Amino acid sequence: MTQKITIIGGGLAGSLAAIYMAKRGFEVTLFERRPDMRKTNVYQGRSINLALSTRGLHALEKIGLDKEILADAIPMTGRMMHSKTGELSYHAYGKNGQAINSVSRGRLNQKLIELADEFPNINIYFNSRCIDVDVDKATATFELEDGSKKTIQSDRILGTDGAFAATRGKMQITDRFNYSQQYLHVGYKELSIPAGENGAFLMEKNALHIWPRGSFMMIALPNPAGDFTCTLFFPYEIFDRLKTDDEILNFFNQEFADAVPMMPTLLEDFKQNPVGNLVTVKCYPWVKEDKIALMGDAAHAIVPFYGQGMNCSFEDVVVFDQMIEKYGNDWNTIFEEYQKERKPNADAIADLAVQNYYEMADKVGDKHFLHKKHLEHDLSELYPDKFKSQYELTTFSLSGYKYALDQGKKNDVLLEKIIAEGAEEKIKDTTYMDRLWHLLQ
Repeated sequence: MTQKITIIGGGLAGSLAAIYMAKRGFEVTLFERRPDMRKTNVYQGRSINLALSTRGLHALEKIGLDKEILADAIPMTGRMMHSKTGELSYHAYGKNGQAINSVSRGRLNQKLIELADEFPNINIYFNSRCIDVDVDKATATFELEDGSKKTIQSDRILGTDGAFAATRGKMQITDRFNYSQQYLHVGYKELSIPAGENGAFLMEKNALHIWPRGSFMMIALPNPAGDFTCTLFFPYEIFDRLKTDDEILNFFNQEFADAVPMMPTLLEDFKQNPVGNLVTVKCYPWVKEDKIALMGDAAHAIVPFYGQGMNCSFEDVVVFDQMIEKYGNDWNTIFEEYQKERKPNADAIADLAVQNYYEMADKVGDKHFLHKKHLEHDLSELYPDKFKSQYELTTFSLSGYKYALDQGKKNDVLLEKIIAEGAEEKIKDTTYMDRLWHLLQ
């Protein structure tokens, strides 16, 4: 008999999981609390960007969507730093040809929903809010668009309903469930830089722009229409302090003077757009027997500073699918091996993302840090088989996030050793480097 899988949450992870499960031949029912974004254009008005990189592309390639999504993406080959005085400095993300891709969250989600809709074994319910889950029986109850309630029984449930998941909420009251949420001390607000004449980009198109200011920053990602989506990351007290038009304009002219002339709707955007919060969620276990499994933000919400939230969630789906391939119909083992594989890696990228906030806001303006980054880049180019940066391992490989975190610490020891010895000019000397490679073991 065909196994039935209920997926709660039709965002990026949920819609991708539905497609993977349908391709396995399961009968899939997908519930999403928002309206059908294909009809409402729910993301219109704000182009909420994502940085699609190797892990996410690997997941999309398996369902044949990678090329279509990349066709409308903008590759960002590095960071462009803007100083207070308007000076620009550029730092490549990886080797030549390596880039992260600025994509629209809304467009990607719509494409996944469209593909899911093509499968006869996927039923999608929109405007359907999950109001109860029985984790022992794999039943879930929803309030539907017409106000009626529907309870669905399935063989298993996948909870992909985001950082404040109803599915995880039900698991939190089960025995020995560990849960933590940690808010970053900064909030965020979205602004915009419109396109110039004839859709011209007013700044370098193929870069992620950063205005690092120590305790706060602004970033900007390019969109295909020539505009940039900007995000402010401020401590809450700065948001609270900036009330009047003069206070807002004086602050921006002081801190982001080169950006202000490109932001005609700055005051309107700043006053109207809400302040969002940034939370890291960790929990365990992610599964209950063979009945329910958490994926994506429901299992591991992370802050956005490594550009890996979506990529990590997509990798959850890939690994879960691999476990089905490996263990067949042994669902207890599938669930257990899935969480054992993913939990340490999710914790690692959560920690890396917080670490990267401080790097982006503060250290990218620090001369020693930039010197170390250039040295790291040179070593990656000279010894591609022996040295890979933490960023390269995280963003341009399928290595575990935990491995990238650990290897980054070893890399730092090596880089500091070379700098302490004043031996930057010696790194081309293989005899000299052979003396140091043991530091990476």
